[in-house]
Amino acid sequence: MKLIRFGAIGKEKPGVLIDEKRYDVSSIVKDFDEAFFEENGLEKLQKALESNPVLPEVSADVRLGSPVARPSKIICIGLNYVDHCVETGAPIPAEPIIFFKSTTALCGPNDDLIIPKNSEKTDWEIELVFVVGKKASYVEEDDAMDYVAGYCLHNDYSERAFQLERGGQWAKGKGCDTFAPLGPFLATKDEIADVDNLSMWLTVNGKKYQDSNTSNLVFKIPFLVHYLSQYMTLLPGDIISTGTPPGVGLGIKPEPVYLKEGDVIELGMEGLGSSKQLAVGYKK
Repeated sequence: MKLIRFGAIGKEKPGVLIDEKRYDVSSIVKDFDEAFFEENGLEKLQKALESNPVLPEVSADVRLGSPVARPSKIICIGLNYVDHCVETGAPIPAEPIIFFKSTTALCGPNDDLIIPKNSEKTDWEIELVFVVGKKASYVEEDDAMDYVAGYCLHNDYSERAFQLERGGQWAKGKGCDTFAPLGPFLATKDEIADVDNLSMWLTVNGKKYQDSNTSNLVFKIPFLVHYLSQYMTLLPGDIISTGTPPGVGLGIKPEPVYLKEGDVIELGMEGLGSSKQLAVGYKK
């Protein structure tokens, strides 16, 4: 299945994408949130759809929200592509680097990117996300994929001055409003033949900056589930973003390139669709 959430900000309803058409499933499920995943909602929804219910079609003009309602946490993995480590001058990590994005950063895939107040170094990062399907604690790597509900496209926006020059606290540069556009949809595991071989790309104003493949991940999804679950309980609906490949603005030579008002950022990943954000200035 491909799950979507649609409607105005704060009033999103659950839906599904079937043959490129959007359908409202709010008569079957309340939302794609922690309770949905915890209560085996994916299987129940699949069985309901197999009965061929009459579902309202949703216009393609309706806004898409994040395909997952606000999770308990958004966990990100830093420096998880070998060539991204090289471009930033950082060593390849011996263990995953973990940081968090605020849940208030979460937004729809095509919502505007709001450049934060006093920002001069807002940057882009295309990433593969996996969504936790059930409570996970001290999971063995061999069992890890049983805890994964599906996958999404994510742009892990970062304000580099806040992140690197204001105390070295990564979360501070990652958690601004609109810094986590997710989607357009959540693809369940059966929709993706090989999650370790997905091409990905990102452009700014039509110029391609990132062009890579998930085969270049340092730490793969099963290990990340195992590793993270040794240090915290992962809850259903939690979002894990697996890191970005090379081509971020910070790494551009001879001078970094950062986003400004009016820039258009587009990104896509094989099997997970594409998204588009317009950079706008902060307004009260």
